[in-house]
Parts: sequence; structure tokens; C-alpha cells
Amino acid sequence: MAAGMIALRRDLSLSAVAAGFIAVLVGFSSSVAIVFAAAQALGATPAQTTSWIWALGLGMGLTSLGLSLRYRQPVLTAWSTPGAALLAGTSGVGLSEATGAFVVCALLIVLAGLTRGFERLMDGIPQAVAAALLAGVLARFGLDAVGGVATAPWLVLAMTATYLLARRWLPRYAVLAVLAMAIAWCATTGQLQWARVDWQWARPVWVTPVFSLGAIISVALPLFIVTMASQNLPGVAAMRACGFATPVSPVITSTGAATLLLAPFGAFALNLAAITAAICMGREAHADPARRYVAAVAAGIFYIVMGLAGGAVVGLLGAFPREAVVALAGLALLGTIGGALSTALRDDHHRDAAMLTFLVCLSGVSLLGVGSAFWGVVAGSVALTVQHYRSRTPSPP
Repeated sequence: MAAGMIALRRDLSLSAVAAGFIAVLVGFSSSVAIVFAAAQALGATPAQTTSWIWALGLGMGLTSLGLSLRYRQPVLTAWSTPGAALLAGTSGVGLSEATGAFVVCALLIVLAGLTRGFERLMDGIPQAVAAALLAGVLARFGLDAVGGVATAPWLVLAMTATYLLARRWLPRYAVLAVLAMAIAWCATTGQLQWARVDWQWARPVWVTPVFSLGAIISVALPLFIVTMASQNLPGVAAMRACGFATPVSPVITSTGAATLLLAPFGAFALNLAAITAAICMGREAHADPARRYVAAVAAGIFYIVMGLAGGAVVGLLGAFPREAVVALAGLALLGTIGGALSTALRDDHHRDAAMLTFLVCLSGVSLLGVGSAFWGVVAGSVALTVQHYRSRTPSPP
């Protein structure tokens, strides 16, 4: 433990801490409204909704912190955003029954980790397809950043100019410079909504799980499927595409165990992050890949603070204009998107499959309640199968 703390202090850098903060800012502010909608759809009281933030914040923080220190690699976890969207559209299920479904979903995630089935599935995906998946998922944030010019042109253009200048003169601190400029801009123009901040500590509220067959079929199983297909799959792909060979099964098992422990307090599903994890895995966090784990450690600490502070942090992160958050995410992910595309298109034999994967993921299409990341991998795998079959088929005489 002492050796680990010494290594952490040695590897600590301002750019990594800034990357961790930006990852939390982007991840939290981009989807917290969906979590609130999910809690309300299940009949949660305001105190129970705050407890959800407490449980999710602690779950994400402790797993990100512990796993990153354990493997010395950037392992960032998140709540299941598609899972929250699924819950927000649920009707006829009470909070106690939904909590029972959370427990069942957690057990299924633990089982997927312990049996190593999910890891074996990921091992069969070529690097080109994994990189194309990552590029397709992240490119949507880049497009959203460009779209911000329509509603906040001067802010987005000023952030972009700051990024380009900082990349020329202070490349390690380019994203930090953009963050500082955005805060200064929003503060001086009155765009920070301080009235939304509620300075109160969050308190956990226990909800006794009730297990019903209907909730298991309508909530637990769909929640498990979308979490594994739309969150954990691109999360592992992000690690592989960025060059990190983190053991998959223990990580998945850990997220399932954390969900299991915190489910009665509102942690509906914890999983690997993809988009925000890419912020911690890129060169903007640190030029040395061996020191980028500090970014995920810092993000874990910020998530813990977020969980404990509850409503106050919700208000603080929500005080930033949407355009600033989206532009910050797009600029922070620019290098990672470019690197992933370069890896995806490098091999001629996998180029068609990689492009198909990229386009499907970029489209954001959702079928049968499963997101585009899964269908992108399916499309790329089918393309590879057809290509390999064609190459093995002997030519006619």
C-alpha cells in the first residue's frame, strides 16, 4: 500500500487531474437528467433520488479508484446511461420491485465476469473493429461540439482557438487551458447558473428489494443486456483501442459486485465507461501511457465527492452551459478519435469491416432496445466473416 502511494505521488500530474475532472464533468452533466427521470418514473421521492446520486457516485468513485490503483491502468466506471433511459420508460413497476430487479441485474453481471464468457467474446473482436467502434462512439461528441456553434458561436470558437494555441505552445495542458477559458468566459458573461446549487450533503435511503417475476423479465434482463452491449462492450473496446490490456473479467465482476452492494440505495447498474474513459486514456491526460491511470484515480475521487455532496454537486455541474460541456468533450476527445480512426483503417484486410462498424456506431441507431455500439460490432463481424469466407473459397476452374 505504501509503495502504491509513493508511485501515485511520483506519477501525479496536473494534466491527469484535469483530465479526470473533465471526464466526470462530461459524464455526469451529459446524462444526470436521465437518471433523475428514471428515479421519478419508478416513484422515488426527492430523498430517494438524492440517495441514487449518493450510491452511484460512491460506486463509480470507489471502483474507478480501486481498479485503477490495482492495475496501474486507467479504469473508469460509469452508470449505465442506456439503462437509465430504459428505466425512465418503465411503467407499472414500483421502486421496491425495481430495486429487486437491480439486484438480479447485478448478479448477472457478476456471473458474466466470473464465467469469463464476456472476456472471451471481446478477445474475438479484431483490433481494427474495436478501434472503429471507439471512433464511431466518440465521433458523435465531436459532431455535437461542432453543432454548438449554432447556439453559442463565440464561446465554442473561443474554446477551439484556445485549444489550437495551447496545442502549439502547451500541448500537455491544452484541455486544461480550454476548461479554464470556458469557466472564465461563462463567469464573466453570467452563464453560470449558481441558483441551481443546493448546498446539502446527500444521505443514503434504504429501499428493501422485492423480487417479482414480472420485474425480473421487464426490468432486470433488459437492463443487463443494454448494460453489457451498450456500455461494457464499448468500454472494453476503448481500453483495447488505446493500448491497455486490462483484465476484463475481474473488472466486470467488480462492477457487478459494487452494483449488488449499493442497489438498495439506488445504484441500478455500474459498468465500464467508454467516452469519458477515453478522456483519461488519451495523450491529453499524460504523454506517458504508464502515468495515465492517475486521471482515472482523480476521476474516482471526484465521483466520491459528487456522491457525498449530492445535490450541491448536481447543481455545480449543471451550472455550466450545455454548449461548453459538449465543446469541452469534443476537444478533449479529438486526439483519441484521430488515433482510433488511424488504427481502424491501417489494415487493408479489415478496412471495409472497420468502416462499416464506424458508420453504424456513428449513426446512433438503436434496435430492440440495444444501442449502436453492439450493432456496429455485429455489422463489422458479419463483414469480416463474409470477407474471410470469400478469401477461403477456392476459385472455380
